Amino acid sequence: MAKPELVPLSSYLQYPESEMMDRASRFYEEIRRRRSVRDFSDSPVPREIIDQCLLAAGTAPNGANLQPWHFAVVQDPAVKAKIRAAAEKEEREFYGGKAPQQWLDALAPLGTDDQKPFLEIAPYLIVIFAKSHGVKPDGTKIKHYYVNESVGIATGFLISALHHAGLATLTHTPSPMKFLNDILGRPANERPMVLLVVGYPAENALVPKITKKPLSEITSYF
Repeated sequence: MAKPELVPLSSYLQYPESEMMDRASRFYEEIRRRRSVRDFSDSPVPREIIDQCLLAAGTAPNGANLQPWHFAVVQDPAVKAKIRAAAEKEEREFYGGKAPQQWLDALAPLGTDDQKPFLEIAPYLIVIFAKSHGVKPDGTKIKHYYVNESVGIATGFLISALHHAGLATLTHTPSPMKFLNDILGRPANERPMVLLVVGYPAENALVPKITKKPLSEITSYF
């Protein structure tokens, strides 16, 4: 086994504890403003902003640094229309009898249904694909490790970066999502995990009145 090439950790910055607390508090205050938005504006967003957020997502920790993700960015109105039509077909089946009542009851406070106009209105759709394996130029497969965990972390980085930049997002997950491979021409070793809707919120956007669990319910110290 080849010896790994190691370099000094030159990028780490250590802050005084008071500054650490301030940074942690300010980040919490910023990220707690993030809301999943379903009312989007069609106002354009510069591609350069999206590119920077995708670069941030690409820094996420991942299994064996194989980076098992692909971000398909959709701007073309015709492609967005195809995605909406296919997604709403799956959603009609979901709300029309496929989903168990318990699931529908859990969704009721959010006010969701099978209509997804935001898929055409928002300026960007980012489809996040998980790659089960890579492929070398000669066709040899490269096994990927901790794919779901890695892609999930990268998706969190992306959502946080987009929010930090001043954009609204919505994670949309119609099931199944194989139609995204077909529409976007992605290979069979890639599985769509999240359809991320990105843009500015509409001027009169409404969001569900919800709360987040307190620290005492989501944390244990040992």
